[in-house]
Amino acid sequence: MIRVLALLPLLAGCAEPGEKWIPLFDGESLDGWTPKISGYPAGENFADTFRVEDGAITVAYDGYESFDARYGHLFFETPYTHYRLRLEYRFVGEQVPGGEGWAWRNSGVMFHAQAPESMPDEQDFPISIEFQFLGGQEDGEPRSTAAICSPGTEVDIGGARAADHCVPAAAPTIVGDDWVRIELLVEGADRAVHYVEGEPVIEYGNLSVGGGFVNGYNPAMKADGESLSGGRIALQSESHPVQFRRIELLDLQSEN
Repeated sequence: MIRVLALLPLLAGCAEPGEKWIPLFDGESLDGWTPKISGYPAGENFADTFRVEDGAITVAYDGYESFDARYGHLFFETPYTHYRLRLEYRFVGEQVPGGEGWAWRNSGVMFHAQAPESMPDEQDFPISIEFQFLGGQEDGEPRSTAAICSPGTEVDIGGARAADHCVPAAAPTIVGDDWVRIELLVEGADRAVHYVEGEPVIEYGNLSVGGGFVNGYNPAMKADGESLSGGRIALQSESHPVQFRRIELLDLQSEN
């Protein structure tokens, strides 16, 4: 039986007795991770976009003259279905020239994603669910982090199909370069919950393939209406430098 967790605050970074958190990142290398950047085949890390710096997986654009819609994702090798994922992220530096305005301080972690090898060279985003990361402006306007976005997928929120591609969370607007702790609870296709600094900010369910906001895909990989119960985890590159560290997973299937 899969353990079901209530929508309660999680103590990010703390393990209960007997929990076996798996480090997905060793702090030194990209072992176990595969890049897929739009315009290139899986495994080609154009301009060293994904690298390790200061003990963090770093998305950098010093090898780019212009972004040119080269959306990228770094995929972990193992697919999962029921789990808790936790990590820390922070935005740094300036957006690369050519990045879209909406992509300023915008990144995320994708889950239930297709394998990178199944994506044609020109595909922009994997068919997946996204826990979106956003940074706030200094002007004080709200821009909350932790939205749910759905490239090539659909979800239910509050018992009804979400009408929008991205649905904001009841999460804070985070300004500056500080590290942010997030956690994701995933129960197959049934339920997902986003947490920021240990607090639940959005919950949704009935995850399935469908909808738009993904281009260049192989139609055989997009069976609209099919339940989306598992897949890969991927870190996103959307034109603003970002870092990820302390990436750990608790496999709820192996716990039961």
